[in-house]
Amino acid sequence: MNKTIRGTLRLSAATLAALGLVAGALWWGVYDVGADAPHTKPVYAVLEFARERSVAMRAMQLSVPALDDEARIRNGAGNYQAMCAGCHLAPGMAPTELSRGLYPAPPNLSARQVDAAAAFWTIKHGIKASGMPAWGASMGDEHIWDLVAFLGRLPALDAAQYRDLVARSGGHSHGGGETGDDDHHAPMPSDAPHQPPHPHGEHDAPAPDHGHEAAPPPSAGPAAPPRNREHGHAHGH
Repeated sequence: MNKTIRGTLRLSAATLAALGLVAGALWWGVYDVGADAPHTKPVYAVLEFARERSVAMRAMQLSVPALDDEARIRNGAGNYQAMCAGCHLAPGMAPTELSRGLYPAPPNLSARQVDAAAAFWTIKHGIKASGMPAWGASMGDEHIWDLVAFLGRLPALDAAQYRDLVARSGGHSHGGGETGDDDHHAPMPSDAPHQPPHPHGEHDAPAPDHGHEAAPPPSAGPAAPPRNREHGHAHGH
């Protein structure tokens, strides 16, 4: 048996052994997929690179319209408050239960600029296994561009300016068949300092209802069951 054949056989055996190890690890559930167990750095780096390149290559095919129209920015504000603020926050808004629980953590869009084409593609098509839904299933392109226009203005707003734009926006309306009865809204940000949350189950008395700060987006499914006052703040996510 010549060296080429022996080398090929060794490589094949090593490949089969590696595949067997991977298959065994998958079968025994070695890799923890819990959202509270971060990926290893190599896995996270690969996934992040794949996501960024996937979005960038597809966004290159888009033609970005004029996004500096005030009416378009104002319309986008209402949809952002209704659909996005619970995860991506707003000026003066503290992290929500939802934003703290998602992994990868959703970016705080009130504190960063986004590429318009990439933002449009991401909003329309969503991101697999990230908690980012594909809003294009129920939202027309023009309404998505309105939202993108608002994202361009968002980092420059303070809490009062944000609330004013949302109040003048007409609320949640995106032409995709929304009923208006099932909208879940994130709380409006306040200028008052945010009070740290109480540990669960340690309330001396039922807390006043300020609007659940971690409301899911409109497509997340049926509403949570009523809170059980006897056991403190019971989550129904």
